[in-house]
Amino acid sequence: MTKSPSTLTGIYQAAGRGFGFVTPEGASGREEDYFIPPRAEHGAWHGDTVSIRPDPGPAAPGEKRTARVTAILRRGNPTVTGSVRKHGREIWLVPSGDKLREPIQIVGKHRAHAEDRAAVQVTSYGTSKQPPMGVLLEVFGRDGSREAAVESILFDQHIQREFPPKALEQARQAPRTVPDSALAGRLDLREKCIITIDGASAKDLDDAVSLERDEQGRPVLGVHIADVSHYVPMGSPLDVEAWQRGTSVYFADQVIPMLPTELSNGICSLNPRVDRLTLSCIMTLHPDGSVADYTIAQSVIRTTERMTYEDCNLLLTGSDPALAGRYAHILPMLRDMASLAQVLERRRKRRGSLDLASRESSILCDEEGRPISIQARTPGVSEGLIESFMLAANECVAAHLSRLDAPAVYRIHEKPSQEKAEALRALLAPLGYSFREADHFSLQKLLDESRGKPEEFLVHTAVLRALMKARYDPQNLGHFGLAASDYCHFTSPIRRYPDLMVHRTLTALLEGALAGKAGQKLSSAVPKAAKQASERELAAQTAEREIEKCYLAEFMAGHVGETFPAAVSGVTRFGLFVLTALGVEGFLPVEALPGGRYAFDESRMTLTGPGGDVFTLGTLLEVVCASADPGSGQISFRLPGIVPGMPSCRIHREQDRSGERRVGKRPSRKAGPIPKSRKGRKKR
Repeated sequence: MTKSPSTLTGIYQAAGRGFGFVTPEGASGREEDYFIPPRAEHGAWHGDTVSIRPDPGPAAPGEKRTARVTAILRRGNPTVTGSVRKHGREIWLVPSGDKLREPIQIVGKHRAHAEDRAAVQVTSYGTSKQPPMGVLLEVFGRDGSREAAVESILFDQHIQREFPPKALEQARQAPRTVPDSALAGRLDLREKCIITIDGASAKDLDDAVSLERDEQGRPVLGVHIADVSHYVPMGSPLDVEAWQRGTSVYFADQVIPMLPTELSNGICSLNPRVDRLTLSCIMTLHPDGSVADYTIAQSVIRTTERMTYEDCNLLLTGSDPALAGRYAHILPMLRDMASLAQVLERRRKRRGSLDLASRESSILCDEEGRPISIQARTPGVSEGLIESFMLAANECVAAHLSRLDAPAVYRIHEKPSQEKAEALRALLAPLGYSFREADHFSLQKLLDESRGKPEEFLVHTAVLRALMKARYDPQNLGHFGLAASDYCHFTSPIRRYPDLMVHRTLTALLEGALAGKAGQKLSSAVPKAAKQASERELAAQTAEREIEKCYLAEFMAGHVGETFPAAVSGVTRFGLFVLTALGVEGFLPVEALPGGRYAFDESRMTLTGPGGDVFTLGTLLEVVCASADPGSGQISFRLPGIVPGMPSCRIHREQDRSGERRVGKRPSRKAGPIPKSRKGRKKR
């Protein structure tokens, strides 16, 4: 948004070497960034809301427009985390990462010691004569340890482990069993064969499925979701806390739940052979998988079995006769489910849903929480089965809400912007790939044509990079990646707040309360919930990604000097990001590449050496782990050499269906040195 014809407003993004970028408010993407040269930031810190004045004249070919910060409108760093350092009698906090470069002097009483990792509340952002100052808020532990790093990351993303007393008290007052009084008016499905299918370690079982055939032989698919809204009234302490959290956070061997375990693992979990309140979406399907008819109802279920993905996969492959005997009563239904899932998947592909294949990896920890191994796992039939059924229910519910024009939080995914499409076209053209428009079928054709070829990784990553980020919105704008005109999140109200909001709208519709105060309350709450949920989802994803890096670094610290097959996963002017076959990503600095000075081509994502060596996304390498720091999550590699003809290492990280991926990220750099004196600092 412009304040005047010559002034723009946006968020300052520091790049770590004294310069940065600002994306103006209302801009469609990074293509509209302004470059802020060194000493032109006017004292702005990374994350500050600033006003900028663009420099006169057009940008040079291939370069971004430049601008200067004219004012700091709002500070983005009221708190800062980092490493405690002692200088004489003074105590300083050196900020983590490379975004904040000014050390902060810790003032007032404190309990921090040198080499601690801690957080400060900034009291002064500094002047030409005084350094930034702050008071100690929290000490996380020994700097450099994975444990302290994890707590620091959670603090940065405003993720709380503990629940406030009022929310905990409300959770503890929830019933342990379903009373008869709660069953009035509910569809009784307790005699139906209904099962849950989850990971073996899962305790928050919020979805169950059933499958029957009607008189015409058509499949009747039931998706039954825990009725969390029954136990979490809108505006209650539990609801306020769930709104603030937005989502559960998962990493390694831990989970920070959106709701207390008294609910998430108790009365709201669809545990086997006990009564549970649910919202059911029961769909009668045509042979092609389209919905012929549906019912959405408040219900009560009693699941027949608590199944795991592993056991279901064994049952469907017929590789465990003993297991087949144990579950003979559900095996026919399970096989029918697998067949139906294939029908639903084919239908999605026909309409243009993108097939963004991923390979999952999990970190296994010992009893003390230390990472001991990394396991790669390709999802099996049962995982695909549950995914297909949840997608079908989410689409059905979204179409229902849209048709009734009810206030709802939708999950939307927009078409790639023209700028992203052009960047993709420029990147793939040298490889012989072309497309007219960045629509579903054209992008899927790119993925299909590259499959099994040396450039598969590059094409896959480039397509992911071209996609927009999925988000929540009160408007039903459809989901590009799924090629769905209607889509929302309905199936995980234990761990996602948007699902809880959708349940409240459905309940209000079923109870005929949407026209009254309940409807007005929902209409007012939906836009705020969509915005908050999108922000908290991003925070959770950032925390999970950064924490995972710390666990992986701790694991790799025990494998320094060992050699790994890898593929280039990111290209920058400073070096290469490489992804090993284990799913561990680290940095290979350009100085470690053979042949001398390398040229960086951002449009083609290549580093080219003087001898003709070209490194790009998907280039296959052997790398040696040079170092690993659990405190920062930094892993570095050195290069013994390229191995021609090495078996392909096509590794894809698990993605959101929107498909965004980090490409071109720079390695972290340390903050600037602690000033030797408080006086005489040059004005920036």
